[in-house]
Amino acid sequence: MKRFLGLTGCIMATMLFSATATAQNGGIDNEMLQRIQKSYTPQGAEKALQNVMLSNAVNSLALSNDNQKELDTYFSNSVNSKGISDQESSGRCWLFTGMNVMRAKMIAEQNIGAFEFSQVYNFFWDQLEKSNLFLQGIIDTRKKPIDDRMVEWLFKNPLSDGGTFTGVSDLVTKYGIVPKGVMPETHTSNKTAAFNNILKRKLREFGIELRKAADSGAKDKTLQNMKEEQLKVVYKMLVKVYGVPPTEFSWAPKDANGKYREEPQKYTPKSFYDKYIGWDLCNDYVMLMNDPTRPYWKSYEIDYDRHVYDGHNWLYVNLPLEEIKAMAIASIKDSTMMYFSCDVGKYLDSTRGTLDINNYDYENLFGTTFTMNKSERIMSFDSGSSHAMTLKAVDLDANGNPTKWQVENSWGASSGYKGTLIMTDEWFNEYMFRLVVDKKYAPAKVLEVLDQKSTRLPAWDPMFTPEE
Repeated sequence: MKRFLGLTGCIMATMLFSATATAQNGGIDNEMLQRIQKSYTPQGAEKALQNVMLSNAVNSLALSNDNQKELDTYFSNSVNSKGISDQESSGRCWLFTGMNVMRAKMIAEQNIGAFEFSQVYNFFWDQLEKSNLFLQGIIDTRKKPIDDRMVEWLFKNPLSDGGTFTGVSDLVTKYGIVPKGVMPETHTSNKTAAFNNILKRKLREFGIELRKAADSGAKDKTLQNMKEEQLKVVYKMLVKVYGVPPTEFSWAPKDANGKYREEPQKYTPKSFYDKYIGWDLCNDYVMLMNDPTRPYWKSYEIDYDRHVYDGHNWLYVNLPLEEIKAMAIASIKDSTMMYFSCDVGKYLDSTRGTLDINNYDYENLFGTTFTMNKSERIMSFDSGSSHAMTLKAVDLDANGNPTKWQVENSWGASSGYKGTLIMTDEWFNEYMFRLVVDKKYAPAKVLEVLDQKSTRLPAWDPMFTPEE
């Protein structure tokens, strides 16, 4: 019995010491917990609100009724478009956006009906190139320890279906493009998650094999041969779910009524691109960013933020919003759509298709304030570029200042407002991040920044996040 009491006393003393030590080390002790619990006890209207919130979605309750008036869909300047694309359950918004910019040009110049390029064609090559990017990265870092931050980053991010405009430019320049009917979507291209997980697992396995071979003294030539054999396996896996990319095909344009305007001709993917688009995507465009956490009027490059190993990292000019808006307005006035990306999930009313910081009143619902500015949201990883769309319209007031903007989305025609989203200029200020414009719309002072030596940022920089 004495032994039992002694043991009990020892346990109680240990618990008391632990509680005290926990409080001293920043934990929640019993006294603090009691103070927290007593700080809020729902009663009256607060209890009624709690009951409602327990049974309903937060956004349904926070939805501001003041923003439910008839939607203003007038835009003083807009680029014509035909048909809304649908990326379905995939992270290919970057690819759909880039191709939507190109197809708008082709439809206008060729005077054809609704038309789409094959997204799965370029996505096939994207996944093969990203696999090579990872495997070559493993070879390049083979002398670093496995817990080195770069090696760790590579194994955590062997591949994704997200991306940026540099992926579009490098892939199209290297592989060309084809009409959607030549290589149509598949089940897996529309629902990429399951196969992506399988392919990432295989790539990690290959990465481990390469490091083991390097540790055993394998030279670079041996490792390169191993990598080629591994890429053959990747290619086989891709063919099984996406099909074989065409090397030659026949095609002819159709008018708005679906009738052929001429006899079909034979093309390769690159000759098709050269004839109907012909842009120098790698040199004719400038990538712009609004990142208030870093100095403006400087260029930045993010390491490994690319799709092709021998391609281009995401290189951008960081600018104030007013400069970016001026170029966007000039492009729209000249009937040219743009690659645009933002933090689309913030204050999105997906039913009406609006992006407005007044869509939801979280502050009154929860009885608190949300005070972080754009810089603080970026630094704390609360906000970043998450989705790419095609900027197509702006509404200007009598003084030429924008009041709202419109983007063509790739979530299908039934999503948002007829497949588009309408954002207030205030929302644009807070959650817009990237814009790609033709250099002819960029003033000389912007292009001069590209002549400076860029600041190279690590792969794990917050701005790396690929659009999905």
